[in-house]
Amino acid sequence: MSAWGLVALAGLLETGWAIGLKYSDGFTRPLPSALTIAGALGSFWLLSLAMKDLPVGTAYAVWVGIGTLGTAIMAVVLFAEPVNLLRVLGILMILGGIVALKLA
Repeated sequence: MSAWGLVALAGLLETGWAIGLKYSDGFTRPLPSALTIAGALGSFWLLSLAMKDLPVGTAYAVWVGIGTLGTAIMAVVLFAEPVNLLRVLGILMILGGIVALKLA
């Protein structure tokens, strides 16, 4: 898998463990807690592999951006968090930053 594929997968896992934090209820629920920790470790590991070939600033920023986008979208879907123009614009700006970093 390419370094970009690794960082994309790491970002998706970041979304998973960020959402898992909500389900773990402060790490008081064993299964969601274990899945959250496993997702975080997998995400960090994949990011570290991607950083073998990508600049650290680019890889980290894209990883965080993917995780942020995914978490914001999933929070709307799973937890009925509000959607408004400012939130949508913020998400679009993050997406634009990820695209710019990929093209740079």
